[in-house]
Amino acid sequence: MNNRVFVLSSTKKPLMPCTPARARKLLHAGRAAIYRRQPFTIILLERAAGDTQPIEVKLDPGSKTTGIALVADFLCGRTVIWAANLHHRGQAIRSALTDRRAFRRGRRARKTRYRAPRFLNRTRLAGWLPPSLRARVDNVRHLTTKLQARAPIASAAVETVRFDTQALQNPEISGVEYQQGELAGYEVREYLLEKWNRTCAYCGARDVPLEVEHIVPRSRGGSDRVSNLTLACRPCNERKGSQPIEEFLKGKPEVLRRIQAQARTPLKDAAAVNATRYAIGEAVKSVGLPTTFWSGGRTKKNRVTQGYVKDHWIDAACVGESGAAVRIASGMQALTIKATGRGRRRVQGNDRFGFPRGTPRSAKRVHGFQTGDLAKLTCTTGKSAGVHVGRIAAIRARGWFVLNKHDRPAREFRLLQRADGYDYTNDQPSPS
Repeated sequence: MNNRVFVLSSTKKPLMPCTPARARKLLHAGRAAIYRRQPFTIILLERAAGDTQPIEVKLDPGSKTTGIALVADFLCGRTVIWAANLHHRGQAIRSALTDRRAFRRGRRARKTRYRAPRFLNRTRLAGWLPPSLRARVDNVRHLTTKLQARAPIASAAVETVRFDTQALQNPEISGVEYQQGELAGYEVREYLLEKWNRTCAYCGARDVPLEVEHIVPRSRGGSDRVSNLTLACRPCNERKGSQPIEEFLKGKPEVLRRIQAQARTPLKDAAAVNATRYAIGEAVKSVGLPTTFWSGGRTKKNRVTQGYVKDHWIDAACVGESGAAVRIASGMQALTIKATGRGRRRVQGNDRFGFPRGTPRSAKRVHGFQTGDLAKLTCTTGKSAGVHVGRIAAIRARGWFVLNKHDRPAREFRLLQRADGYDYTNDQPSPS
């Protein structure tokens, strides 16, 4: 079963979503027209109003993916009528900011005009979040606003995930130990010497100079937390280098299991969810919806009790008290929504060293098109002959665009929908 199709009245008032079969009949009969292709929405041509039922939007916020589900009350019970997984681009934003910071530092270090550092003359507003986390909040607010304009949504339910980073590492932590933390009274190196019995974790050497070693190399995303640190002698440290520990110890499975048993779960994603949970709740409330907040434990209990598989949109459907009995059609397909951004602000590209490359961009749109627009390419000649529909991957000032690896002139393109900062694709049916 696919998601239901959003329906608007002739006055653009949201009505109850209908099944895809019903939408096809209305389109073929000329009683409706396509209003938006992604997510698919039709507009009735002769009907200005209609009866609606309250729909609840449910959200399962995550560090990388947020589950979204629309649930309505039918005679057969509470039913999911539309669902999606929203993939955030926080890591891409973080990488872009890291590159920009490196370029700026490089420019200041070269023999160029003096640029005073600006890290001490900026103030942050209350509730400030890093751009990579703010993007998650903005994505949820934008999608909630879009859904509110296309369906009669009356309320919202948000899972407020409460992560305790110390408790995640040590579930038995309590009392004074909880208040002081696991490193109270220790330097990091002394803590590691005590934890690893002053021996090399890889070869077991003792009474030799030991070095602090990252279990997951920093070049592969490893952190500096003590849960990712161990001790190694210099020969072992140099042999391991930036290899994954599984590859380095593939001939020593017992040693690998012992080290992994002492390693702690990385808490980067938990920290991201922890930092944004209240901001997402306030963002949903800001669109004017009565909002309730629920725990992740209740969501899991509802999902497991009903026998549903683990997925973000399924977790969203099971959020809250009403999620204890919710019907999900067998084989239902959820929409995959990927945040892509709305283009770059800079007008000129640069090479990997930060030096300008190419010519400055004169306009964001060329012949009425811009990167990310949904378009239809009709080509009659060459290897690209045929009809192709998709998002424009690149535009050029000379008037040639790239769509699905086809590089063709602008005259062969027809605009279907303006870019809105998201890419939409259908998921595979969920297991029943």
